[in-house]
Amino acid sequence: MNISRRDAVLRGLAIMSSGGFCKVTDTTVGAETMNEAKSETFFALYPVGEVKKQYGSIKLQIFNKYCDALKGLDGFSHVFVLYWFDRNDTPEKRSILQVHPRGNRKNPLTGVFACRAPVRPNLIALSLCKILAIENGTIVIDKIDAFDGSPILDIKPYISSINRKPKDIRLPDWLKD
Repeated sequence: MNISRRDAVLRGLAIMSSGGFCKVTDTTVGAETMNEAKSETFFALYPVGEVKKQYGSIKLQIFNKYCDALKGLDGFSHVFVLYWFDRNDTPEKRSILQVHPRGNRKNPLTGVFACRAPVRPNLIALSLCKILAIENGTIVIDKIDAFDGSPILDIKPYISSINRKPKDIRLPDWLKD
């Protein structure tokens, strides 16, 4: 049976999800990776919560079954939030490999691995967020480049000794302005 990688992902997502294709619940969101032999391997991602943007506040609402994982997070000032670009989860958008960064045609055509484009083969997003408060399974943050309802895949604390700024940082010209 000859099936495209994209079709396989979509079929796997449809089988694994409950409700809708991009509906956020505490059930599985699908993803796929390739091993070195080029055979297809699937793995499951389980959202731990969702982004809530309401009335000018931004919250990371953690699903009840994962609230115990927040213990000790109040000792940190910042977190990395990994989330899913669920509004871009179409075969067409997953197949886009080059873009003009920031949607600006004056920027050079660039591979999606060399920019922060929301279209990419795997729609995993990353934001560093300042924690304003943690209360009742909710992390109140300052900002995030995510839509209301975006599924949260993971949260990791910012640890300065691990996440320290590297020396000799180099940036492309289009990003320096």
